[in-house]
Amino acid sequence: MAAYPTTDRSKESATRPARGLTEAHRIQKQIIGILKEHDAGAKPEELCRRHGISGTTFYKWKAKFGGLDVSDARKLRALEDENRRLKKLLAEQMLDNAALKELVGKNF
Repeated sequence: MAAYPTTDRSKESATRPARGLTEAHRIQKQIIGILKEHDAGAKPEELCRRHGISGTTFYKWKAKFGGLDVSDARKLRALEDENRRLKKLLAEQMLDNAALKELVGKNF
C-alpha cells in the first residue's frame, strides 16, 4: 500500500498571491481606503480591477460608506448591531404577547 504524500498547506497559502478581497477581509477600513482612492481621482473601473471587486459592489459601498471616516463607520456598525438586537427582542416580545392572548382567549 503506497502512502500518499502530505503537503503543508500553511506554506502554500502564505506564498500564494491574493486574488482579491474576500468577504472576511472586506473590513470597513479597507472599504473606506478604496473609496478615498476614488475621491483622490482613481477611476472606479481601475479600482475594481485592482482590488478584485465588481462595479456593483463598489457602488454599494459608495452609497453606504461614502464620506465616512473609519471611526464613523465603526459607529455605524455599532448602531446597526444594536438595531438588529433590538428588532430581535421586539419580535420575541410580540410572539410572547400573541401566545398569551391566544392562551387567555381559549380560557374564556
